[in-house]
Amino acid sequence: MAENLAQRRLEEFLQELPRATREELEAFKKVVEQYFLGEITPDEFKAKRLHLGTYGIRAVKDVHMMRFKLPQGRLTAEQLERFADVAEAYSKGIGHLTTRQDMQLYWIPVKETPRVMAELAAVGVTTREACGNSVRNVTACHLAGVSPIEVFDVTQHAQAVTDHFLRNPVSQKLPRKFKIAFEGCSVDHAKTAIHDIGAVAAIREETGRRILGFRLYVGGGLGA
Repeated sequence: MAENLAQRRLEEFLQELPRATREELEAFKKVVEQYFLGEITPDEFKAKRLHLGTYGIRAVKDVHMMRFKLPQGRLTAEQLERFADVAEAYSKGIGHLTTRQDMQLYWIPVKETPRVMAELAAVGVTTREACGNSVRNVTACHLAGVSPIEVFDVTQHAQAVTDHFLRNPVSQKLPRKFKIAFEGCSVDHAKTAIHDIGAVAAIREETGRRILGFRLYVGGGLGA
């Protein structure tokens, strides 16, 4: 599978993407070119790449770590297979699943980062706002939708928050990173209390009706 990906040009992947994603990655491709031509400084490049989930690796110059958001920790078989292909083709064949439901790939050559972003974007995975001072990946209980002790399934609510903040102008230049988690169970698997905002499923009885809502925790130390 990785061989087939390598035979495709970056432009082919870009043309298949939604307009906002395509324009974003075309702009980043230009930034990478400017960096290697010496037209922008390392600090200017850092500001651009962090917003697209790309970290430097200490004491190593031309390879980076890339962080991909997996909202609520969910991914499809197709996405998992694409991660495997990309890890084999551009990294050392290893992916790191983080405690906040992201996937990290290490030792990616800097020049290949736009292509790696495009290959994963083609199956619906983004690095956008996975790093930097932004609203980070919105996490949720890993048992959402299947737990016998959940109050209700929080998946759609967590996804709605994800969709709202992705590329939202209001969250592009925050003073610090901002982390949000959802929990549907009576046991706090998502560790909501340590997030900037933690939403825990709750039901209120009112005039004979069951009203679904959330108990909110704010000000946890994991983010800002």
